[in-house]
This record gives sequence, structure tokens and C-alpha cells, in this order.
Amino acid sequence: MSKTIAGIKVPDSALARQVDQLVRDTESDLLYHHSNRVFLFGALAGQRKGLKVDSELLYVGAMFHDMGLQAPYASKDERFEVDGANAAADFLRSHRIDERDIDDVWDAIALHTTPGIPKHKRPVVALVTAGVEMDVLGLDYDAFTEHQRQEVCTCHPRGHDFKNGIIDAFAAGTIHKPETTFGNVKADVLDLRDPTYKRANFCSIILNSAWSE
Repeated sequence: MSKTIAGIKVPDSALARQVDQLVRDTESDLLYHHSNRVFLFGALAGQRKGLKVDSELLYVGAMFHDMGLQAPYASKDERFEVDGANAAADFLRSHRIDERDIDDVWDAIALHTTPGIPKHKRPVVALVTAGVEMDVLGLDYDAFTEHQRQEVCTCHPRGHDFKNGIIDAFAAGTIHKPETTFGNVKADVLDLRDPTYKRANFCSIILNSAWSE
């Protein structure tokens, strides 16, 4: 049965129900509810900005965006964002979704921790990141009404100490492949949570490369 939260209709197609069940069965409560909030805040941001977006594609992007943090989707050597993007693409291909739409969802997930780029891309890409940035970082917090925030978080609670919980989830998904954090925000996560982590320095890599000059 379809439901509406904070004025946003949650997709209720057969595909969307499969996505919900897959994420529910795979992720922790914290990540499952976070992913739902990302969809809702992303959709609300799109509504506010007057962006026309395919709600089902936005839902898939939001729900899959953290799937790369854990088995069976986490690879040994790819960024977790790429693992999640690949998982979503495989899922959508199994449902014979158009490749252009699959590309949008892939980009939405792969770029969601790369600030400054998604907002210039197509709506699905821009709004997955907008949802993530609102729920994790509190960006544009006051652009959402108190009623919207409360209704979203009543239906999909943040739970106790979400801030530390989400950092722990990020750390658990990347601590075994620290090289994938070079040049992205997860370097900050491991710097906080892993005392053995050594941050790579871009300029040092240039200066110490095999090139003579």
C-alpha cells in the first residue's frame, strides 16, 4: 500500500518493493532508515528547487547508496560508492531498465560523497547527494520545515547517537581497504576511527613520483 511522508509519495511499484525488501534484509536499521530519509529529503529538495525527477530512480539511488559498505556488495579494492553503484546497476539491469536511467543511478551513488559536482548533474544525481548532505551533514537544514523534518524522522527514526553511528558504519565499510579513501571524505572517517591509518598526501605523491622533474 503506497504511503505519503511529509508530502512525498514513496514509490510502491513491484521494483520499489523489491528494493525496500533487499535493503531491509541487507543493511542495519541505522543504514536502512538513513537511506529512506535520504530519498525523502532528496525528493523534498527537488520539490523546493522545482526539479522534475523520476521518483522511482531517485528511490533506487537513495536506497542503494550505502549498500557498498557491507557484504555481499563490498569489494576488496573499490571505493564503497562504486560498489553500491555497481550493485544498483546490476539490480536495474535485471529489471531491464533503460541504460540511460541506469547511468543516472550509477552516477548518483558513485558521486554522493564528492562535494560540488552532483548539483550540476541530472536531477537523480543531484538529489541523492542533496538527501545525503541533509541527513548526514545537516546542509540546508533550515530550508526544510520543522514539520517536514519531524515527519520524516518519525517514520524513519535517526535513533540514538546517529552521528557517531553513521561514522562507525562508514569506518566499518572502509577500514579494510584504506587505499580507497585517498582523495575523498572517508579519509576523515579513518583518521578519526583507525589509530593505525596513515593519510596519503597528494603533493607528496607528486613530489616522490618516478618522474625526474
